[in-house]
Amino acid sequence: MYNLRGFVAVVLVLMTANAVVLPDDGRAEVQYFPVPSVSTSKNDGNDAGLLVPILVTDPDGELRYIVAPMLINNSIVGNKGIINVFRYEPGGRQMKFIGSFAEKIERRLLFDYTDPAFSGGRYFLNFGGTFFKNATARFFGLGDATNEDEQTNYTAREIRVNWRFGIYANEVTLISVSQRFRQVSLQRGATDLPFTGTVFPNVPGVEGQTNIVGHRASFKYDTRNSLVTPTDGMAVNAYAELNQNASNSSHPVYSRYELELKKLLPSESKRAILVVRADLQATIGDQVPFFEQSSLGGQNNLRGYGVDRFIDNNLLAFSVEERFHVARARIAGVMADFEIAPFMDTGQVFNSWKDISFKEYRVTPGVGFRGIIRPNVVGRVDYGFSKEGGAVFAGLDFPY
Repeated sequence: MYNLRGFVAVVLVLMTANAVVLPDDGRAEVQYFPVPSVSTSKNDGNDAGLLVPILVTDPDGELRYIVAPMLINNSIVGNKGIINVFRYEPGGRQMKFIGSFAEKIERRLLFDYTDPAFSGGRYFLNFGGTFFKNATARFFGLGDATNEDEQTNYTAREIRVNWRFGIYANEVTLISVSQRFRQVSLQRGATDLPFTGTVFPNVPGVEGQTNIVGHRASFKYDTRNSLVTPTDGMAVNAYAELNQNASNSSHPVYSRYELELKKLLPSESKRAILVVRADLQATIGDQVPFFEQSSLGGQNNLRGYGVDRFIDNNLLAFSVEERFHVARARIAGVMADFEIAPFMDTGQVFNSWKDISFKEYRVTPGVGFRGIIRPNVVGRVDYGFSKEGGAVFAGLDFPY
């Protein structure tokens, strides 16, 4: 689900040939890159097709729009058409729209708007929603000791709506409140793997339709010099969330908590940046749906495993990566930086705090390749190695 939009950005910043300038009104430069699109994912299969990203820059060379239609053949869900639209405005405002339709099962519509400096910089505003059917989702059971041969598949049919409003206490401190609605139902997937609903019928969230309403209070302390493409500083993120499960009359309420620390340590020349991250998550309540619990694996943690490889109530994870600047080039009228980033991820999920064992931590080394158009765009491809063979992920941002 996420790899396609991430791959768009990767292509935009890595392809350096075949630029064609289209006629415009003299106020903006418009260029497109008709390029082949090839990608792979541990869960989502192999993609091959054509991507035609269109870049629109203002007279000062700042990127304003990316429009990226794609026609893809996927080894699991067949032919797929996708349209990606990204809009970037001064002050960090961003809007994105993504629509896709696959030959087999998968559908997606997404809209998201973020203004980190709303009303003259006094407030933070975000709202959006999405509908999707992800036909390649995997579930191995709950806990840290699940085996690869227990793998099952399902289609996650979801509707999500969310809003967030924050007030800046000072230049580096944001206090916000937010709400979200999430509706989830599990349907048969697109692979030959056993259906999750058949193998794990008693796991919370597997049977029927689940409707979640969440209420969250968040605290963020952020001294980084950029929200999207930072090179220095630190960030502390914490939230407490109360959730109501309208589909479970016996245990309708549960809570979730997170504390995340990130620190960037640049070299004197800033051509090398050491980034460290620690993440603690906790879920408190009974019969919490499995897809609402903490998970390891995917594009942002334990990158040697597939998405949501390990799931349980609580999570403790650490990551470190060194981002080396290797080149700078002008592409489609904008300056792009390129980085290589070896990394190491480790972590563990557990049911209760007495279950923590440092002997059980899983470690995934790997390397990332990054293309950056400052201050708004990061395209990345990360490969992580694990005992289960490793995984490749693409994204439209840094992993942390």
